[in-house]
Amino acid sequence: MIKQAKQQLLMAAALAALGLSASASFAKDVVVDANGEVPYVIDGRNVVARSGADLCWRTGYWTPAAAASVKAGEFPVGCECDADVVAKDKCVATPVAKTEAAKAAQAPLAAPTPVSEKVKLAADALFEFDKAVLLPEGKTKLSDLAAKSKGLKLEVILAVGHTDRIGNPAYNQKLSEKRAAAVKAYLVSAGVEANRVYTEGKGKTQPVTGDKCNKLGAENGSNKKLVACLQPDRRVEIEVIGSK
Repeated sequence: MIKQAKQQLLMAAALAALGLSASASFAKDVVVDANGEVPYVIDGRNVVARSGADLCWRTGYWTPAAAASVKAGEFPVGCECDADVVAKDKCVATPVAKTEAAKAAQAPLAAPTPVSEKVKLAADALFEFDKAVLLPEGKTKLSDLAAKSKGLKLEVILAVGHTDRIGNPAYNQKLSEKRAAAVKAYLVSAGVEANRVYTEGKGKTQPVTGDKCNKLGAENGSNKKLVACLQPDRRVEIEVIGSK
């Protein structure tokens, strides 16, 4: 279980030194009224952390009832994170609330709040086909990442494992979880607190190769050209949240 932290800043500069790439952060922050047991992972600003697919990260406290009761401003947090489990009338503003919202819109804009950035480790530096064992280059990059994080007030590291499309969904789901767990185990061995690392597996549901490998023949492990083409899909995506 991830502990709720107190402050939020980027570690983009530190990660750039590792040769990692970063992309734009999420368009809308969901700020939770963090009292009691919160059903989603939050950072020091009480903003809900999201996965690579822009989905809210659930904690062990998550239930449909919690999603519908814990507030994120006027509405339940589930209105943004799990709209299918929250009654629609709970997610509609009342006339008074709309008036207050209009007043708020006219108020001076506050200074932009720093947000986290998505970070990806190079896929070919982490795993071979059908393996969940870190390669030497991957270990080096993770060691650098762990060293940089020691200079921060680390809040949470989110690690999401992925596979290529070869193999059945159930097998690939377990493989993606093992890859994320391998990254966590290595970071912990390098000095990162275990309760700061949150893992998830996405199986083969989020490939990054698109359709560029579709004309390479049979989809099996013996097709070396296809295996090589799908290398970018065999990855772990990592997001680091902390403060200086």
